[in-house]
Amino acid sequence: MADARLSLDAFDPAAEIAAFNARHRSAGGIVTFVGQVRDSGGVEALELQHYEPMTLPGMEELARITQARWPLEGLLILHRSGVMYPGDAIVLVCAAARHRRDAFAAADFAMDHLKSESWFWKREKTATGWRWIEPRPEDHEDISRWRA
Repeated sequence: MADARLSLDAFDPAAEIAAFNARHRSAGGIVTFVGQVRDSGGVEALELQHYEPMTLPGMEELARITQARWPLEGLLILHRSGVMYPGDAIVLVCAAARHRRDAFAAADFAMDHLKSESWFWKREKTATGWRWIEPRPEDHEDISRWRA
């Protein structure tokens, strides 16, 4: 069962992971990934904006594709939008599967798509002001391996 959620408010990754794990006790492997705002490089804040008619449906479609590609017992994709500060959680992906390799691959696939083909626009604030952030070349390289 897939669960894709968009949140405008902070979420507690530990509580979300504990609840996910409790729902998937029969899984042989559960992989979790938490992306957070870096506390480095002078970043004071990070803002993610989204286009509501596309964002949640896109996340739900990503979850559907991920579950169709690997035999998962559960999948959670939870993504923030709005202004966040260093240490705040941005994204959580949890994948539960009978076998660990399926869980690792599914979480990696979902994150690669969220990093380079998502429905979010990202900017960060430093002492010099706000600047927009584009996907890096490495993000495009990461996602290209899933197209083979």
